[in-house]
Amino acid sequence: MTMTEISPLRRRMIDDMTIRNLSPATQRSYLHAVTKFSRYFGRSPDRLGLEDVRAFQVHLVSSGLSWPALNQTVCALRFFFGVTLGHGEIPERIAYARTPAKLPTILNGDEIVRFLEAVPSLRTRTALTTAYAAGLRASEAVHLKVRDIDGERGIIRVEHGKGGKDRNVMLSAQLLAILRVYWRLARPEVWLFPGRDETKPIDVQVLYSACRSACTAAGIDKRVTVHTLRHSFATHLLESGTDIRIIQVLLGHNNLSTTARYTKVSNTLIRSTTSPLDRLTLEVVPPG
Repeated sequence: MTMTEISPLRRRMIDDMTIRNLSPATQRSYLHAVTKFSRYFGRSPDRLGLEDVRAFQVHLVSSGLSWPALNQTVCALRFFFGVTLGHGEIPERIAYARTPAKLPTILNGDEIVRFLEAVPSLRTRTALTTAYAAGLRASEAVHLKVRDIDGERGIIRVEHGKGGKDRNVMLSAQLLAILRVYWRLARPEVWLFPGRDETKPIDVQVLYSACRSACTAAGIDKRVTVHTLRHSFATHLLESGTDIRIIQVLLGHNNLSTTARYTKVSNTLIRSTTSPLDRLTLEVVPPG
């Protein structure tokens, strides 16, 4: 797995992932994790076992690796041992890291406007506006094509989202107007938001960098990423009364429980929830 040329073991893992239609990004992540595992011990990964996995996990935790990255490594090793090596008893014994429960950062309406207006580039501002308006992931926003915008039907076609799934999301009238102005000025041909090389989409890192700069320029004391816009999209829909099952479909979530976390950050829902105390008649001052 550490050789410059593709070893038979690496080729087998690539074939296993390809057969199961794992996305290119997931394949790269899995290969990177297994390679890192192999290099840590200086041995081919097929000569390592469960105790080595445990020692590697302890090393990753002590190195301060993030919880999502830890679990991505677990997924990679479970796949490698369970599928590529065929050790069916090992994967279920490789424990996932318990992710701390944190509420997502949300921008209110005023902050959304200030944030987007602080992005100086037309292309980048339009891409981030689209991400918020349609609740897109960063990778989904940068991979939009001109043909994905269906003005007549009022939808945006999102192809190959997380898990390789396609879905439709709404195309707001205001976003359509913004995209039409953008198209007249930028004239994109294939990719809606092309990179410097117009045969390729804009690099997702451009959006990440723009978020950091815009947050500072707008004076927003929060850590804002493209995913923050997606969180805000979901929360704002929930607060406006949109059924959570519709939000689930728009976000492309497999499980309703994933979408339900937005109920924890919706201030409107919190304020509109009646306390059981309100159903009681209670004397405030106790009898003297």
